[in-house]
Amino acid sequence: MTAAAGHGGPAAGAAGPPPAYGPGAPWPGASRLPNAAARLTSQDRVPRGRGAAQWEPNGMSVTPVLDLRGIDKSFGPVKVLHDVDFTARPGEVTALVGDNGAGKTTLVKCIGGIHPFDSGRYLWDGVPVRVDSPRAAAALGIEVVHQDLALCENLDIVQNMFLGRERRRGPVLDETAMEELAVTTLSALSVRTMKSVRQRVSALSGGQRQTVAIARAVLWDSRLVVLDEPAAALGVAQTQQVLELVRRLADKGLAVVLISHNMNDVFAVSDRIAALYLGRMAAQVSTSEVTHTQVVELITSGRSGDLGLPRDADTPPGAGAEPARGPAA
Repeated sequence: MTAAAGHGGPAAGAAGPPPAYGPGAPWPGASRLPNAAARLTSQDRVPRGRGAAQWEPNGMSVTPVLDLRGIDKSFGPVKVLHDVDFTARPGEVTALVGDNGAGKTTLVKCIGGIHPFDSGRYLWDGVPVRVDSPRAAAALGIEVVHQDLALCENLDIVQNMFLGRERRRGPVLDETAMEELAVTTLSALSVRTMKSVRQRVSALSGGQRQTVAIARAVLWDSRLVVLDEPAAALGVAQTQQVLELVRRLADKGLAVVLISHNMNDVFAVSDRIAALYLGRMAAQVSTSEVTHTQVVELITSGRSGDLGLPRDADTPPGAGAEPARGPAA
């Protein structure tokens, strides 16, 4: 099955991805806003126990929205990912941790359709799919917020949130509709630190810029949001603001993947922790079942007691060495 290479829909005869609203797409009814943050209300949730998502949509199964199995990825002779399994469930924050060069960035790029993997299975809602481009990933409802945020400082908040996916009314931009939807999305995420959605991004703090990038990601009926070091280079107060926003995304039903080196942040907001070690998945466990020390041991040695990679597992030559790139993610 092949994911659509845009917002138009899946291949013929295939189960359709969740609707994604883009240029030319019709507006939904007034009772349903076209963004993930406002999609679910409190009556759509039922309580769950600690260590797992705190809600489950009525009538839905707990099938992972994303399920990667046996993923291998090499760049020439360098094997970066080796037989990696990874899952992300709706309503949960899954923290992806690992040392520099462990393969986190490559795994995220495989999820987002930037890098095709060499072998393995990519399941979406339990159905095998092929995600061979960022547009195909977006069609499924996958949004990646990269560490550099990709915001234009000379544009305002509304223009950044709709950049490349502007709403039109005939030949002109529908500025009123875009502004209303931007305000609605930020309000649904309980963001109250913005004076105006017409502020230029250049006038925003680091935490506010991160908020805009996250709000843009959930604007298009997203189901999986990947956040690459969202609290990097932020102060204490701004970090707390971003972490609260990350938690609210999961509480509203999205699957969230959080990449972070800060163990305090990881334990503060995550439901599950996936630890990569030299290109292998050492463990993916409930946050409530491990300690800071165990996670650090998984990151640095691939094992912690009986948890992690087998003691006799041979690390393949070149495994885990990510290709040359910019600042480590």
